[in-house]
Amino acid sequence: MGRIGVDIYPLQTGVSLARVETFAKYLGGSPTNVAVAAARLGRRTAVVSRTGRDPFGAYCRQALAEFGVDGRWVTEVPEYPTPVTFCEIFPPDHFPLYFYREPKAPDLEIHAAELDRRAIREAAVFWMTGTGLCAEPSRAATLAALETRRADRSGQVATVFDLDWRPMFWEAGPDGARTHYEQALAHATVAVGNLQECEVATGESEPEACAQALLERGVELAVVKQGPRGVLAVHRDGTIAEVPPHPVEVVNGLGAGDAFGGALCHGLLAGWEVERTIRHANAAGALVASRLSCSAAMPTAEEVTALLGGEGVPGRGEDGADPGSPDPHDPKGESP
Repeated sequence: MGRIGVDIYPLQTGVSLARVETFAKYLGGSPTNVAVAAARLGRRTAVVSRTGRDPFGAYCRQALAEFGVDGRWVTEVPEYPTPVTFCEIFPPDHFPLYFYREPKAPDLEIHAAELDRRAIREAAVFWMTGTGLCAEPSRAATLAALETRRADRSGQVATVFDLDWRPMFWEAGPDGARTHYEQALAHATVAVGNLQECEVATGESEPEACAQALLERGVELAVVKQGPRGVLAVHRDGTIAEVPPHPVEVVNGLGAGDAFGGALCHGLLAGWEVERTIRHANAAGALVASRLSCSAAMPTAEEVTALLGGEGVPGRGEDGADPGSPDPHDPKGESP
């Protein structure tokens, strides 16, 4: 649930947008990319969002269908244009983003009264982001979805809060956002963020302190991304996993976190232990970082397996269940 739009990426790297001559367009928006990433790993996914009533909005729905992502809950807002995001590509670690979301992004016009609460409640995994909390009515709708999840957790595997701190979307600074983040954390079971995002959510700046603070705010699993230091994951049951990054030659680091998110969902659904889940998520992110685009670059289970040297079978859970078949947590096959 959250952002959707069009990514416009330069086909030249190491060049300022002022000098770029050719571009390619891709489906974009962080939670949308996560849905695509999970679908590429064999999961059935859907997006709850809104676009403009314009050609880019039509493109978004077409691209969702091509990726095998259910777009029935992506509706139109006639008065606002579909967002467009440009990036610059300066490998290995500089990828500026330029968001065009004025006067307001349609994905911030999601209303609580329009939510399909049954689908949200019955989804095995529900993923939302901090950006959805930055403005009304999206904030109230996002919190309503989380409350719906918390009211009946039967059949659920996880409610994931991607901390996703984007300061340009907030009129209030980090201190003003923290109250809304804490409201959402009280309903989530998993929190995922880098150190800056964790600091916005908790006020802490050290990885271990961030993880502990997230657990204290209600989640069961805290995932703290530390860049070149890898990922720290701490579960309420005492499990601690510290996983180094998977080395690759970086082409475009954008989208690596979304691939990580899709693989995280995949591992949670498969019932994998924390360390195995994070290791596969790291590998999925590394594969996308080695490619130009985001959504179109999301890896298959076979590609993740190959990068990990054949360890395990990412396309199957510990019990051998094929995630491409109907999810046991969604027997009717109706929810995202």
